Amino acid sequence: MGLAVGVLGSGLIGLVVGLVAIRRQGIYFAMITLAIAQMVYFVCLQVPFTGGEDGLQGVPRGALFGLFSLASDTAMYYLVVAIFVASFLGISRILHSPFGQVLKMIRENEARAISLGYEVDRYKLLAFVLSAALAGLAGSLKTLVMGFATLSDVHWSMSGEVILMTLLGGVGTFFGPVFGAGIVISLQDMLADKVGSLVNVIIGVIFVLCVLAFRKGVVGELQDYLERRRRAAAARP
Repeated sequence: MGLAVGVLGSGLIGLVVGLVAIRRQGIYFAMITLAIAQMVYFVCLQVPFTGGEDGLQGVPRGALFGLFSLASDTAMYYLVVAIFVASFLGISRILHSPFGQVLKMIRENEARAISLGYEVDRYKLLAFVLSAALAGLAGSLKTLVMGFATLSDVHWSMSGEVILMTLLGGVGTFFGPVFGAGIVISLQDMLADKVGSLVNVIIGVIFVLCVLAFRKGVVGELQDYLERRRRAAAARP
């Protein structure tokens, strides 16, 4: 029930925000979404049902469909894995569908998509809503696993962390964001106890180095390297 509420609520918020944000591109799009994120943060800080500065504490895991208890960490682990795999396969299906191909065309050449008669704003809005729903699903799962939700979960820096993961792994690649998330989370877990708050500085340095050395991200550069190898092999007599 909590997962469904999180997905539907995030989807509705994504719809409202998307109707405003998709009217702009580039830095203006980023500024609008950042401003709205700050508004949401201060709303969550003031309204009583979010717990304010204390956040939501003692969130129960409950039972899946009222039948399977999620109280144990093992059960929760398998639930998260199952949802991750299902979401991953769903995203793959969307990307390889006609809808996904139109999204790729809009990303590569929006003017051409408009000239071919596609209603670009509708595709952008739907992609925005789907992204918000997936983010809501991830946030709901995190709350169930940890048993609490804090204000940091709705702070703009959380969105920046997701962007960092994507850039590290490779924008425009399928496995890149997953790989980037693995790098960031692993570094946070390994270095948090050793260097404390300096972990963010270390991650920032790694990010700068990756941007300078791997412009397409780790996975993007690897795919580009393999493609060059394939072309070179095909060109040989």
